[in-house]
Amino acid sequence: MPDPRPHLGEPLALDLLNTRWIEHGPQDLLTDVAGLRIWLDSVGLATRAQADAATLAAVRTARAAIADVVTGASHDGLNDVLAHGRIRRTLTESGPADVVDVPEQIWLPGWLAADNLLGLLRTAPDRIRQCAHPQCVLFFYDTSKNGTRRWHSMATCGNRTKAARHYAKKE
Repeated sequence: MPDPRPHLGEPLALDLLNTRWIEHGPQDLLTDVAGLRIWLDSVGLATRAQADAATLAAVRTARAAIADVVTGASHDGLNDVLAHGRIRRTLTESGPADVVDVPEQIWLPGWLAADNLLGLLRTAPDRIRQCAHPQCVLFFYDTSKNGTRRWHSMATCGNRTKAARHYAKKE
């Protein structure tokens, strides 16, 4: 089944947050193992992680922890997720390498998303944004040149906002 979400292609941490969206009411891709399978496939992790109930629970825990960080609620949950793995530095035949070491496979997708969030926070935390449309819950990483992007998609939320403003002026 294709990924039904309205916004794809964000960095892994934000893509995980975007497994919840509003479309004719609240939607959540991660309500069951089938949805987890769709997400794992969509982000290229289907061959690295099992789509099962234990992985689903771990991914949902990671999603909640990431949401807490980006909304400014708490960072404790993210540290709990990150405690399930580490980057092991090693020297290989081809040179230095960073190896992801997550002993419990159920935590791999969530740990990778949490680690990705650390990278985003390290590089440009102010570029992590929630869509400015009042009924949208999606997140994006602003890659615009001047850093002023406001909507996850100009074609949907941007147009809706501008149309609402236009019709409000006419009344």
